[in-house]
Amino acid sequence: KTAFHRSQTLGYRNGYAIVRRPTVGIGGDRLQVNQLSQAELDELANKAPILTYGEPKQAPPADFIPAHVAFDKKIFLESQGIELNPPEKMALDPYTELRKRPLRKYVTPSNFDQLKQFLTFDKQVLRFYAIWDDRDSMFGECRAYIIHYYLMDDTVEIREVHERNDGRDPFPLLMNRQRMPKVLVENAKNFPQCVLEISDHEVLEWFTAKDFIVGKPLTILGRTFFIYDCDPFTRQYYKEKFGIADLPPVDVSKQEPPPVKQELPPYNGYGLVEDSAQNCFALIPKAPKKDVIKMLVNDNKVLRYLAALESPIPEDKNRRFIFSYFLATDMISIFEPPVRNSGIIGGKYLGRTRVVKPHSSVDNPIYYSPGDFFIGAVIEVFGHRFVILDTDEYVLKYMESNPAQYSPEALSSVQSLIQKREAPASKLENKQTEEDPGVQELEALIDAIQKQLKDYSCKDNIREAFQTCDKEASGYVDRETFFKICESFNVPIDDSLVKELIRICSHGEGKINYYNFVRAFSN
Repeated sequence: KTAFHRSQTLGYRNGYAIVRRPTVGIGGDRLQVNQLSQAELDELANKAPILTYGEPKQAPPADFIPAHVAFDKKIFLESQGIELNPPEKMALDPYTELRKRPLRKYVTPSNFDQLKQFLTFDKQVLRFYAIWDDRDSMFGECRAYIIHYYLMDDTVEIREVHERNDGRDPFPLLMNRQRMPKVLVENAKNFPQCVLEISDHEVLEWFTAKDFIVGKPLTILGRTFFIYDCDPFTRQYYKEKFGIADLPPVDVSKQEPPPVKQELPPYNGYGLVEDSAQNCFALIPKAPKKDVIKMLVNDNKVLRYLAALESPIPEDKNRRFIFSYFLATDMISIFEPPVRNSGIIGGKYLGRTRVVKPHSSVDNPIYYSPGDFFIGAVIEVFGHRFVILDTDEYVLKYMESNPAQYSPEALSSVQSLIQKREAPASKLENKQTEEDPGVQELEALIDAIQKQLKDYSCKDNIREAFQTCDKEASGYVDRETFFKICESFNVPIDDSLVKELIRICSHGEGKINYYNFVRAFSN
């Protein structure tokens, strides 16, 4: 049912009230004409019908019930089977209750006159310097404030002290000027202070001037301030009013924290120790500083050594390596000359890097120096052991000019190497002089080439290259190797005198005596 219209049952005719029977009920259903009212049904149920003869008696009129009472919503809902909550009391209106109270009589006490206080202490303000130390909490800090106490009306104001580049908005006030409650009543804890102002009914005690003492903490609105100083007027006021003559300031200057010892993390094994340590010194690491004077003095100065790998594997016994020690940076590189049909790919074995000596600490590493390289020395490079077998001529000259850097054992090993080199060379020269009938012709040809190529002086380098290829120290190399070495040193092999010298130095098929050939290019 959707139509809940109620028909009017009360009408007036000629000034008399007339009850009208409704013809339409709830939901728009048609009511029967002879339907009895509830009062008539109750009367029939309680009284027995009386049979009368004659004119029928008119029923008495029903008791008058207004429509808004007869068709009350609560009654209707209860008739429909809907239970309602019991009635509640209406909320009291604070303003209405305030109007019911008798008028307050404002009587100024004789011992306190606000007007006199206003006139006496007008424009007189107590100034206190305080700090709020919140460093115990996460991201807390120590901030400075100025507390103003106005004597004219006992109000308090807290101002912030901003420093240059402190990263905060320049908001002047932390708390606006107002009276500050010190002790609240028990029932005032749930008072909505954020909506309504606190009055004397919720406060037992207010903050006064005697609560602000230099050197003591003060809690205002849940924040504890420490007062460490005040201005001269405040000192004079406390001396005259409370008899406190001495208010010494408290030193709250920021003390520098103890220096933190910077310790480098343990070395992880990647790169050099000095290079890895730069990540701990700056956010954007820079390359470690270099000795520029040493780099300029020793530029392009390289010490070369011939070494063998000390390994239990049989295939590694015949492997040879060339150590290059760069004096400018104290770095070492290792190169393995490729050998045909050896099954091992030669080439760069180790790039330029500083090699740490074994049994040295990680935090304070000790690197190899030129004094550690000599004939017979064992060099350990990242777990691989190498034995120094030979050196070049430049290393011998460097050791002669810098004997203080080398031990007596290193100098003696070099002397024995020089003696071994000179002995086979002298024997070979004597043998060639005895066997070769054209010695005079060879000497004349060598003198002519020396005069023609007097500016070409690379005898030592050519001799070293030939001796490196001559594994057996026989004084002979094959023709292919001979011409490759000559081409690498830009020897003018197309010259007629040089061709004649090569023809004289040829021995057998595919062999050339390089000793006499090298003599032609000496100084």
